Amino acid sequence: MLLVTGGAGFIGSHLSRALAARGERLVISDRLRHSGKQENIADIILEDIVPPDEVLSWLEGRKGLKGVYHFGAKDGSQEPDKDVLLRANFGMSKSIWTWCAANRVPLIYASSSATYGLGDAGFDDETTPEALAKLNPRSGYAWTKHLFDRWAVNEVVSGRPRPPRWMGLKFFNAYGPGDAHKEKAPTFITHLLKQLNESEKVTLYASERPDIADGDQRRDFIYVGDIVEVALWLLDSCKISGLYNVGSGHAPSLNEIAKAVCDLVGKPANIEYVRAPERVRQHMQYYTCANLDRLRKAGYDRPFLTVAEGIAKFVEAPAKG
Repeated sequence: MLLVTGGAGFIGSHLSRALAARGERLVISDRLRHSGKQENIADIILEDIVPPDEVLSWLEGRKGLKGVYHFGAKDGSQEPDKDVLLRANFGMSKSIWTWCAANRVPLIYASSSATYGLGDAGFDDETTPEALAKLNPRSGYAWTKHLFDRWAVNEVVSGRPRPPRWMGLKFFNAYGPGDAHKEKAPTFITHLLKQLNESEKVTLYASERPDIADGDQRRDFIYVGDIVEVALWLLDSCKISGLYNVGSGHAPSLNEIAKAVCDLVGKPANIEYVRAPERVRQHMQYYTCANLDRLRKAGYDRPFLTVAEGIAKFVEAPAKG
């Protein structure tokens, strides 16, 4: 049996579906409430659905878990209260780590490329206290994710109990079907598709830097199916532990992505640039690109979809992923 926290969310539901499809007994933890998350898991056979505030009591005394995927988190774009973010993204993660360590259960958890901040210190996923200390995450969400990364690495370096295998995955900009429930903060490509469905143009945030043209901000985007493949491989085939970037390793411009989306839906690339709100400008990333050297050296050699390939897959089969 496997536990997937955040298992009805965007990435978590894709992972849950892949695990269930190969016959794994699966328990997910998530809070459905009034969102459309139930649609993400409607076709999945589940052993149970556990509310997040009951996960620790559900784990108490539990035996026979094959592994834990801890992908549940509070998204800072929808939750501005830093105390709430701390409890969900730091406190809960520590508790799950502690349980996995005590019960000798592998743990794979979701970190974030947002921990790199504006990228001033680069995008190397070196798993040392010194390397992590150089990073400067800019948002409350990113800070709480980074706080747990640093805590976990310090536990290992200090020789304290740890899971038999642990992997923190620094996801870059994921996209694909299954994020319709995120009405306030859909993924960038979903946002573009929604704009084109409602009008004949797309809107991008203008650059605030004189050395970077509007729309030439460059980001690493990774198709959600590629993330799932990495997550499955880590559980099945790999004996590594540590922090690992999970991105495509490429950084197309926002203009290139917008034009690719327009081409695939058969609409002209009519792009309008608007100034970002102040809260966005404070931590706007102008360049992100995953350094995949550590993941490749660990043995993961499968290619990642290009953005054009991933968008085509998304557009052609949005319901299936």
